[in-house]
Amino acid sequence: MQASFLKHRAPVALALLAGLAQGPAAWAQQGTQAPGQAASPIYGVTIPPGYRKWEMIAPAEEAAPLDELRVVLGNPVAIKAIENATLPYPDGTILVKLAYKRKQSDDFGPATVPGQPTTVQVMVKDSRRYASTGGWGYGRFINGVPANEAQHQTCFACHASKVKDRDYVFTRFAP
Repeated sequence: MQASFLKHRAPVALALLAGLAQGPAAWAQQGTQAPGQAASPIYGVTIPPGYRKWEMIAPAEEAAPLDELRVVLGNPVAIKAIENATLPYPDGTILVKLAYKRKQSDDFGPATVPGQPTTVQVMVKDSRRYASTGGWGYGRFINGVPANEAQHQTCFACHASKVKDRDYVFTRFAP
Protein backbone atom coordinates (compact mmCIF):
# COMPACT_ATOMS: atom_id res chain seq x y z
CA MET A 1 0.00 0.00 0.00
CA GLN A 2 2.83 2.40 0.82
CA ALA A 3 4.39 1.78 -2.60
CA SER A 4 1.04 2.52 -4.23
CA PHE A 5 0.77 5.76 -2.25
CA LEU A 6 4.24 6.83 -3.33
CA LYS A 7 3.61 5.89 -6.97
CA HIS A 8 0.48 8.03 -7.16
CA ARG A 9 1.24 10.83 -4.74
CA ALA A 10 4.97 11.36 -5.18
CA PRO A 11 4.46 13.48 -8.35
CA VAL A 12 2.03 15.75 -6.44
CA ALA A 13 4.47 16.09 -3.56
CA LEU A 14 7.34 16.85 -5.92
CA ALA A 15 5.29 19.44 -7.77
CA LEU A 16 4.32 21.12 -4.52
CA LEU A 17 7.88 21.12 -3.25
CA ALA A 18 9.05 22.60 -6.55
CA GLY A 19 6.44 25.33 -6.15
CA LEU A 20 7.63 26.04 -2.64
CA ALA A 21 11.18 26.37 -3.84
CA GLN A 22 10.28 28.56 -6.80
CA GLY A 23 7.01 30.18 -5.67
CA PRO A 24 6.21 33.83 -6.31
CA ALA A 25 8.45 36.28 -4.50
CA ALA A 26 5.52 37.79 -2.62
CA TRP A 27 4.84 34.47 -0.95
CA ALA A 28 8.48 33.83 -0.15
CA GLN A 29 8.60 37.09 1.76
CA GLN A 30 5.72 36.13 4.04
CA GLY A 31 7.98 34.14 6.34
CA THR A 32 9.88 37.33 7.17
CA GLN A 33 7.03 39.74 7.81
CA ALA A 34 7.35 42.19 10.67
CA PRO A 35 5.80 41.25 14.02
CA GLY A 36 3.19 44.02 13.60
CA GLN A 37 1.53 42.27 10.65
CA ALA A 38 -2.25 41.98 10.46
CA ALA A 39 -3.83 39.24 12.56
CA SER A 40 -6.84 37.12 11.70
CA PRO A 41 -10.21 38.25 13.00
CA ILE A 42 -11.62 36.33 15.98
CA TYR A 43 -8.39 34.43 16.72
CA GLY A 44 -5.58 36.97 16.34
CA VAL A 45 -3.40 34.47 14.43
CA THR A 46 -0.60 35.81 12.22
CA ILE A 47 1.60 34.18 9.59
CA PRO A 48 4.54 32.76 11.57
CA PRO A 49 8.01 34.01 10.66
CA GLY A 50 10.21 31.43 8.96
CA TYR A 51 7.42 28.93 8.24
CA ARG A 52 8.69 28.34 4.70
CA LYS A 53 11.66 26.49 6.19
CA TRP A 54 9.52 24.07 8.23
CA GLU A 55 9.16 20.39 7.35
CA MET A 56 6.42 19.14 5.07
CA ILE A 57 3.74 17.02 6.72
CA ALA A 58 1.67 16.18 3.66
CA PRO A 59 0.62 17.31 0.19
CA ALA A 60 -3.02 17.30 -0.89
CA GLU A 61 -5.22 17.91 -3.91
CA GLU A 62 -8.51 19.75 -3.55
CA ALA A 63 -11.18 18.97 -6.14
CA ALA A 64 -13.44 21.48 -7.88
CA PRO A 65 -14.62 24.07 -7.22
CA LEU A 66 -11.36 25.02 -5.46
CA ASP A 67 -9.17 22.93 -7.78
CA GLU A 68 -6.02 23.44 -5.72
CA LEU A 69 -2.73 21.82 -4.85
CA ARG A 70 -1.86 22.17 -1.18
CA VAL A 71 0.98 21.38 1.14
CA VAL A 72 0.95 21.44 4.93
CA LEU A 73 4.08 22.40 6.85
CA GLY A 74 4.66 22.00 10.57
CA ASN A 75 6.84 23.71 13.11
CA PRO A 76 9.22 21.52 15.17
CA VAL A 77 6.55 20.99 17.87
CA ALA A 78 4.11 19.70 15.24
CA ILE A 79 6.70 17.43 13.65
CA LYS A 80 7.65 15.89 17.01
CA ALA A 81 3.97 15.29 17.83
CA ILE A 82 3.40 13.61 14.48
CA GLU A 83 6.52 11.46 14.80
CA ASN A 84 5.36 10.30 18.24
CA ALA A 85 1.67 9.98 17.25
CA THR A 86 0.79 12.45 20.02
CA LEU A 87 -2.88 13.40 20.33
CA PRO A 88 -3.98 15.85 21.34
CA TYR A 89 -1.32 18.02 19.78
CA PRO A 90 0.69 19.92 22.40
CA ASP A 91 0.43 23.65 22.91
CA GLY A 92 2.85 25.44 20.61
CA THR A 93 1.97 23.29 17.60
CA ILE A 94 1.64 25.36 14.43
CA LEU A 95 0.44 24.02 11.09
CA VAL A 96 0.61 26.09 7.89
CA LYS A 97 -1.22 25.13 4.71
CA LEU A 98 -0.11 26.70 1.43
CA ALA A 99 -2.67 26.49 -1.38
CA TYR A 100 -2.15 27.04 -5.10
CA LYS A 101 -4.34 26.84 -8.19
CA ARG A 102 -3.54 23.73 -10.22
CA LYS A 103 -1.66 24.39 -13.46
CA GLN A 104 -0.41 22.18 -16.24
CA SER A 105 3.37 22.27 -16.40
CA ASP A 106 4.84 24.34 -19.22
CA ASP A 107 7.83 21.99 -19.27
CA PHE A 108 6.21 18.57 -18.94
CA GLY A 109 2.64 18.25 -20.22
CA PRO A 110 1.47 15.33 -18.05
CA ALA A 111 2.52 17.13 -14.85
CA THR A 112 0.36 19.37 -12.72
CA VAL A 113 2.28 22.05 -10.84
CA PRO A 114 1.39 24.87 -8.46
CA GLY A 115 0.04 27.92 -10.23
CA GLN A 116 -1.09 31.15 -8.59
CA PRO A 117 -1.10 31.05 -4.79
CA THR A 118 -4.57 31.31 -3.26
CA THR A 119 -4.19 31.22 0.52
CA VAL A 120 -1.94 30.61 3.48
CA GLN A 121 -3.92 28.98 6.30
CA VAL A 122 -2.55 28.72 9.83
CA MET A 123 -3.60 26.68 12.87
CA VAL A 124 -2.05 27.49 16.26
CA LYS A 125 -2.52 25.24 19.31
CA ASP A 126 -2.96 27.11 22.60
CA SER A 127 -5.40 25.24 24.83
CA ARG A 128 -5.96 28.18 27.18
CA ARG A 129 -6.28 31.00 24.68
CA TYR A 130 -8.48 28.98 22.31
CA ALA A 131 -10.34 26.81 24.83
CA SER A 132 -13.71 27.45 23.17
CA THR A 133 -12.44 26.17 19.81
CA GLY A 134 -10.82 22.91 20.83
CA GLY A 135 -7.55 24.61 21.67
CA TRP A 136 -6.93 25.88 18.14
CA GLY A 137 -6.74 29.37 16.67
CA TYR A 138 -7.16 29.83 12.93
CA GLY A 139 -5.89 32.26 10.32
CA ARG A 140 -6.64 32.42 6.63
CA PHE A 141 -4.59 34.88 4.58
CA ILE A 142 -4.90 36.00 0.98
CA ASN A 143 -1.80 37.80 -0.32
CA GLY A 144 -0.65 38.15 3.29
CA VAL A 145 -3.89 39.86 4.38
CA PRO A 146 -6.33 38.14 6.75
CA ALA A 147 -9.60 37.00 5.18
CA ASN A 148 -12.76 38.56 6.58
CA GLU A 149 -14.46 37.57 9.81
CA ALA A 150 -17.21 35.62 8.04
CA GLN A 151 -14.63 33.22 6.57
CA HIS A 152 -12.98 32.75 9.96
CA GLN A 153 -16.32 31.96 11.58
CA THR A 154 -16.48 28.76 9.51
CA CYS A 155 -13.09 27.33 10.56
CA PHE A 156 -13.85 25.67 13.87
CA ALA A 157 -17.32 24.43 12.91
CA CYS A 158 -15.89 22.63 9.88
CA HIS A 159 -13.00 21.08 11.81
CA ALA A 160 -15.27 20.09 14.70
CA SER A 161 -17.83 18.42 12.44
CA LYS A 162 -15.29 16.34 10.51
CA VAL A 163 -12.12 15.68 12.53
CA LYS A 164 -12.83 16.29 16.22
CA ASP A 165 -11.50 12.79 16.98
CA ARG A 166 -8.11 13.76 15.50
CA ASP A 167 -7.80 16.92 17.59
CA TYR A 168 -9.49 18.95 14.83
CA VAL A 169 -6.68 18.35 12.31
CA PHE A 170 -7.48 17.13 8.79
CA THR A 171 -3.87 16.52 7.76
CA ARG A 172 -2.31 13.12 8.19
CA PHE A 173 1.39 12.53 7.87
CA ALA A 174 2.53 11.41 4.41
CA PRO A 175 5.59 9.18 4.82
